[in-house]
Amino acid sequence: MSTLVTVKETETEAGAGAPASGARQFRRRLRSRKAVLVAAAVLALLVLLALFAPLLAALEGQDPGAYHDTLVDSARGGVPLGDLGGVSAEHWLGVEPGTGRDLFARLVYGARVSLLVALGATLVQVLVGVGIGLGAALGNRVVESVLSHVTDVMVAMPLLVFAIALMAVVPADFPRPLLLVVAIGLLQWGGMARMVRAQALSLKKLDFVAAARLTGASTWRVARRELLPSLAAPVITYAAVLLPTNIVLEASMSFLGVGVKPPTPSWGQMLSTATTWFRADPLYVLLPALMLFTTTLAFTVLGDGVRTALDPREASRLRVGTGRRTARGRGAGGPA
Repeated sequence: MSTLVTVKETETEAGAGAPASGARQFRRRLRSRKAVLVAAAVLALLVLLALFAPLLAALEGQDPGAYHDTLVDSARGGVPLGDLGGVSAEHWLGVEPGTGRDLFARLVYGARVSLLVALGATLVQVLVGVGIGLGAALGNRVVESVLSHVTDVMVAMPLLVFAIALMAVVPADFPRPLLLVVAIGLLQWGGMARMVRAQALSLKKLDFVAAARLTGASTWRVARRELLPSLAAPVITYAAVLLPTNIVLEASMSFLGVGVKPPTPSWGQMLSTATTWFRADPLYVLLPALMLFTTTLAFTVLGDGVRTALDPREASRLRVGTGRRTARGRGAGGPA
């Protein structure tokens, strides 16, 4: 009996001392960074705001497209009546100058547009970029040359010029958020393709890829079974960097009038109309700008945390919340 207990205790200790799996180590590294946890919580809250935008607007009792002419001062050009842009029990964040539309309802509905456009465009960039990058890395010289030159052209292509041309050609009744996803995704995949091609070319030289080729595996099977799993970490890291960039692109295009059109709410479109009201109603400018800044910063911090968690050898660019002590602190007598 004592021998059996000893064997079980030995197995338990061996299991406890065994190295954690890759997914478990990844989660542990993420949880060790307070800044990453805060960023993830902020993004989760923003996603909930976007998902439950109709419920939140109904809870307030307002509609994002309803005009309230009685809440603005027509004699002063449409400045909201009351303090802080018309903040009241019925309008939690005030109303929009000139129209009287509820600002809280438009902000939460605008989160839907900004996040959906950014996520959709990033998905298109990942799919196209990974496909083109793998094709350039695994194809023959002609295929590699053609795809590499196409990628170089896409990287150098000015997004705004072609987006304006695309908006002019597409019918006006075509959904603008979907058009933004297509425009950003199909015109901005060059960076992803370059990264995938470089990573795939380095992986081709490793023994496990050569062994798969010696067994007679096709190019597609090598890409699917050998290269794609190894490319998951850099692709996820690069996608996390693309998300805040796409949010800013959507806001910039809407700000310049080639993105989301009224009455569809968007943070960038709200900023474009708020530029003429920054003196009369500063809150109308600050709120969408603060939402954009917070979302972009949260995605940036989360992307940096994912990058360092997937590859611990890479130093974090953001030192806040990493839990690391500086060399000066260790030299002063602190614990190593």
